[in-house]
Amino acid sequence: MTDIVLRTFSWSDIPAITAIYRHYVETSAATFDIEPPGEAEIAQKYAGLKLLGHPLIVAERAGAVLGYASASFYRPRAAYRFTAEDSIYLDPAETGKGIGRLLLGELLLQARAAGFRQMLAVITADTDNSVRLHESFGFQRVGYFTGVGFKFDRWHDVVHLQKML
Repeated sequence: MTDIVLRTFSWSDIPAITAIYRHYVETSAATFDIEPPGEAEIAQKYAGLKLLGHPLIVAERAGAVLGYASASFYRPRAAYRFTAEDSIYLDPAETGKGIGRLLLGELLLQARAAGFRQMLAVITADTDNSVRLHESFGFQRVGYFTGVGFKFDRWHDVVHLQKML
């Protein structure tokens, strides 16, 4: 793990981030996107996060992007401005190696520094590794929604977890 660098997002990361996210859109219910966004859409999303000063972290090894994490408003209404929702995606070849743990730890620090007071994780319920990761950082289960997402010809449940920052 000493060869992994956590750093701030740069525009040159867009192709790798797009490819990683595309994998999850096409192969899993970890995201409820049905069509993978292109590089322009990802760049537009990240431009907005950058403008807001929200955390955008990339994990890399020898210049290769292994995964990324971000935190931004849970909902767009002003009353939610101190509550963030996290997002973490790893290159599928890099899962189970502790990179998600590194990213989440740093994301929590940066979210607190950015002025967030709470962090929420909205996770597809059968994504056990992500639920366990968040719980290991002290996130508490605060909600469970049955059959709210339809992808790959079946209904998926969602669990909400929360952590005070």
